[in-house]
Amino acid sequence: MGLSEASGPRDTQALLSATQAMELPRRDYHVERLLLNQEQLEELGHWGSAPPTHQWRSWFQCSGARARALLFQYLPILAWLPRYRVRDWLLGDLLSGLSVAIMQLPQGLAYALLAGLPPVFGLYSSFYPVFIYFLFGTSRHISVGTFAIMSVMVGSVTESLAPDDAFLQDSNTTVNEAARDAARVQLASTLSVLVGLFQVGLGLVHFGFVVTYLSEPLVRGYTTAASVQVFISQLKYVFGLQLSSRSGPLSLIYTVLEVCWKLPQSVVGTVITAVVAGVVLVALKLLNDKLRRYLPIPLPGELLTLIGATGISYGVDLKQRFGVDVVGIIPTGLVPPVAPSLELFAKLVGNAFAIAVVGFAIAISLGKIFALRHGYRVDSNQELVALGLSNLIGGIFQCFPISCSMSRSLVQETTGGNTQVAGAVSSLFILIIIVKLGELFQDLPKAVLAAVIIVNLKGMMMQFKDICSLWKANRVDMLIWLVTFVATILLNLDIGLAVAVVFSLLLVVFRTQLPHYSVLGQVPDTDVYRDVAEYSEAREVPGVKIFRSSVTVYFANAELYSDTLKQRCGVDVDRLISRKKKLLRKQELKLKRLQKKQPQKQAASSKDNSFSVNVNAGLGDTEINNVEDPKVMQERAEDELDTTEASSQEDAKAPDVSTLKALGLPQPDFHSLILDLSALSFVDTVCLKSLKNIFRDFREIEVEVYMAACHAPVITQLEVGNFFDTSVTKQHLFATVHDAVVFALQHPRSRSVDPALVTKL
Repeated sequence: MGLSEASGPRDTQALLSATQAMELPRRDYHVERLLLNQEQLEELGHWGSAPPTHQWRSWFQCSGARARALLFQYLPILAWLPRYRVRDWLLGDLLSGLSVAIMQLPQGLAYALLAGLPPVFGLYSSFYPVFIYFLFGTSRHISVGTFAIMSVMVGSVTESLAPDDAFLQDSNTTVNEAARDAARVQLASTLSVLVGLFQVGLGLVHFGFVVTYLSEPLVRGYTTAASVQVFISQLKYVFGLQLSSRSGPLSLIYTVLEVCWKLPQSVVGTVITAVVAGVVLVALKLLNDKLRRYLPIPLPGELLTLIGATGISYGVDLKQRFGVDVVGIIPTGLVPPVAPSLELFAKLVGNAFAIAVVGFAIAISLGKIFALRHGYRVDSNQELVALGLSNLIGGIFQCFPISCSMSRSLVQETTGGNTQVAGAVSSLFILIIIVKLGELFQDLPKAVLAAVIIVNLKGMMMQFKDICSLWKANRVDMLIWLVTFVATILLNLDIGLAVAVVFSLLLVVFRTQLPHYSVLGQVPDTDVYRDVAEYSEAREVPGVKIFRSSVTVYFANAELYSDTLKQRCGVDVDRLISRKKKLLRKQELKLKRLQKKQPQKQAASSKDNSFSVNVNAGLGDTEINNVEDPKVMQERAEDELDTTEASSQEDAKAPDVSTLKALGLPQPDFHSLILDLSALSFVDTVCLKSLKNIFRDFREIEVEVYMAACHAPVITQLEVGNFFDTSVTKQHLFATVHDAVVFALQHPRSRSVDPALVTKL
């Protein structure tokens, strides 16, 4: 009991000291400076426009240093290979390359089927492009080669342009597979050349930023939808079904319905083979996770499964006895280069561009992740060139389009890979298999390859969790994810990508059209101004309205900006101006009528005087008139004097006649409006006109308008657009909102302001 009593104060004191340490210490600072508008700021800071860089001039300079720099830029291996640390890196790169090659072999065979091609072409696509990337790539850790998403995009093209129905033999029951495969190989290789041309061209013109239009939610939604398409495309190999080739919108839905319709026709041996292979693969992956600490390299689950399945298939003769479809003849050796078919370019150009962009987006995303993790830089433009050359040269050697694989890249990094020497080692291992060992896999069941593909989709299927996380973090990003997923599922990969990009860009425009507008108030005893709706202690400065938009003002939201400004000010500006003009028009008409009546009265009085003189022409009368003339003249002089005094008084009061108070109209409860333009990043002609109209309208209701916190590029654009003139000068633009507030209180527009308030501010 005594111990607890003694420790209580100590614990409280420790808690208080920890709390005080966590609190931000109060530090007051005082600054004395002149109140600065834009003119004074430019004079004080000696402002001048930045000199033009003329970067294009360097493109035409020729020197030995520039030639060397260009050579190292476009052939990066010359820069890093001479500095290769053999003792530190070689062993890790050899082990990493071997591990990646062991994964590359089964995935190459499987993803070739996914592309609608014979399996050996997956091996070709795992050799040529990988070696080309070794020479031109800038990422040290990504593993390029066959990839499920790219393969399914290629498969949608080959199956739509070379369907099975186009190669039916005379009996119309069997397909001429040799002719079909030859046509599809030509399509895929030509597509690869065209993809390479797009990527190289975009890279040379430094168009690597195009991938910025593919946001992370868009890419993840797209790859998730593609993984669903991959899964469904492998069902025919899992159940041993013959399905119709479909492409275009809703083709995936029709394929699922056809699979469900033909399930009774499934081959039992094929289903059992796929299930057993899948279970073995999952078990080996779980074992890898358990023994990760103790194994120098992961167990090659795919390779072990392929070897075991090939041995069992050969020993049991699965093809003949159980009707299990196998890979078939795998030719040994390399194929000679073949020129692409130029006639197919027009049919493939749209799909080629989509594949080029998606392939680059996946590669650069992974490349930047590894670069940040290991502290080096990836050149996005050179990555475009490297991937483009890999696809271009690979297409000439009958490869299909490639990108980088997430699973193989992780293996390449975790097994000790330091450079792309690991990629070169894996490509040489694949070359040995192509030349000598490929024929050993002729009895490999296609169901096993389908199981390899489906099990490896686990990572991408886990991306469905993004929906829950995005619902909590950002629902707009969740909407992009869902629209991308649904569009890709329903409209196919190419149209789905286009819809997703257009939707995300339209969403950006839509969000700028509905920004957050706020009226600002001063946080007590500071020069900080915040939204009065969000900060309960922020108070509006009496007589001053401060308005801010959260986004830049341009043609799409300029009208909304003006309307919201007038609404938030609490004054119906347009109606007030209309009533003012109406009353002024009535006064003007009344004045014109008075001016018309006055000359008529003067003419009538002059006629009366002349008549009396003419009639009374006698001497006596003349004398009388002469006697009366001074009185008449005096009265007339007094009338003229009164008229002159009245007119002079009216002239003196003329400026006040048009005021709201003189017209009997309600006056706004503020005399100054300050536009906080700190969010503006650019202005267009519509924005300039909108700002001009704001100045004009509020001055009509006797409110002076000021601007504050403009960035230098925006000020330059205001000058170029001839925004500043005699009515709106740079003296209406202030360095900060506080400067504008103090100036507005010191110079109210015909209103009285408490001097104590100005002193306090």
